[in-house]
Amino acid sequence: MNTVSETEAAPALHVRPAQNSTLSILFALSFCHLLNDSLQALLPAIYPLLKESFSLSFTQIGLITLTFQMVGSVFQPVVGFYTDRHPKPYSLVIGMGITLIGLVALALAPSYYAVLAAAAMVGLGSAIFHPESSRMARLASGGRHGFAQSLFQVGGNAGSSLGPLLAAGVITRYGRHHLLWFTLFALAGMFILSRVGSWYRQHLDERRASKAGEVHHHPVARAQVPFLLGVLLCLMFSKFFYLASMTNYYTFYLIERFGLTVHQSQIYLFVFLFAVAAGTLAGGPVGDRIGRKLVIWISILAWRHLRCFCRMQIFWGPPL
Repeated sequence: MNTVSETEAAPALHVRPAQNSTLSILFALSFCHLLNDSLQALLPAIYPLLKESFSLSFTQIGLITLTFQMVGSVFQPVVGFYTDRHPKPYSLVIGMGITLIGLVALALAPSYYAVLAAAAMVGLGSAIFHPESSRMARLASGGRHGFAQSLFQVGGNAGSSLGPLLAAGVITRYGRHHLLWFTLFALAGMFILSRVGSWYRQHLDERRASKAGEVHHHPVARAQVPFLLGVLLCLMFSKFFYLASMTNYYTFYLIERFGLTVHQSQIYLFVFLFAVAAGTLAGGPVGDRIGRKLVIWISILAWRHLRCFCRMQIFWGPPL
């Protein structure tokens, strides 16, 4: 009779439920990332409506984007720096709640300055949501960091692509006040994130209990960290600079150059952003297999060639 198999089988029984648990957390985070970014994507998707309602110039449209992006970008490292030292398991619920308030303010905004304030609220909700949710996704990765990050990011990119589709189906047809219906998405996200927060709090308690026996390994020398972060920041800035420019003005370009309706232009914006989501989903597993740095450089080179091609089509090519 084999007595070893009984003792060796016991740990496997504990590993499988743990893996299933963390995988469910990862899918929950990805789904909430989808909800969060789809709500944020509603703002640029309704720019044509805002331009018509408040007789805005393109400069004023750009200021809305600047307010939204600056608040979201500046506060993210601040939130991340604070939560590194003081983890907040339920901060994601708070972030989603602030996004909900921003949506309500945007739906009922009586003036351009109220729209700016609502955009700032949506950006602040994004700033609070992303740092801790990204940390939780890494904790739930089970060592498959590329897969976990791509699954988490594809939720956000899929949400960004769904925003224009939702706007085309509801808001452009029935009016800006129907943004209030999408607060149900935020409420659903808050409920799911409260469960995720409970898991994260349990993880923090377990980590505190075993902290004395932890050994930290730093694969990168501390002196190199500022330089490497600077390179990553430059790459991210270059990516989101062009991505935000296309996202915010793509609908106006399609309407003016090709005579599309607002509804049709948002469908094309959905296709563009959905392609971003598909690339993100593929990038994680490919990065785990061939190397993350190689994937980054390939994507940058492909983006530069595509950008040059688009410039040639816009300035020298015949109308499609």
